[in-house]
Amino acid sequence: MADSIYIADCEFGRGVFAARAIRKGESILRYRGPRFEREDPIHHTERAAMLLQTGARTYILPDSPAVLVNHSCAPNAGLVENRLLVAIADIQPGEQVTFDYSTTMDDGIWTLECRCGHHECRGVVRDFRHLPERLRARYLAMGIVQGFIARQYRQRSEAAGGFADAASA
Repeated sequence: MADSIYIADCEFGRGVFAARAIRKGESILRYRGPRFEREDPIHHTERAAMLLQTGARTYILPDSPAVLVNHSCAPNAGLVENRLLVAIADIQPGEQVTFDYSTTMDDGIWTLECRCGHHECRGVVRDFRHLPERLRARYLAMGIVQGFIARQYRQRSEAAGGFADAASA
């Protein structure tokens, strides 16, 4: 996987880019790093913005290069199995690898002004529950929503008798 990406400067500081063509469905990198609980003081530091939520009250501080994967409202990658970044579209050599941070967020404490520049940009990155219903449904169907979030929506869907009802909850 490591030979398929490189780190370079971009409009957001630094980012992760495809070193070769990466096909849809291909693994790009695995997120690793120290684990933190919701109560940890790291949440009151500048490093809090780099945390990846992996459970309802758990986070990791990703190691490089994963920590440098930037957000996009129109991503070409997504996280499966809570920590594995996979291509959700073909990615061309030199193209920046991005994922939608909202697919990993459900703590109600963090937002980010979005500067992705895509015509579908939402302007702010917030928790998964704040995504438009159709986008939530699409991300859930693709399997790129953190497991602890996806389980909540599956349970609501089962209780409501279908996903469409649960997605609007």
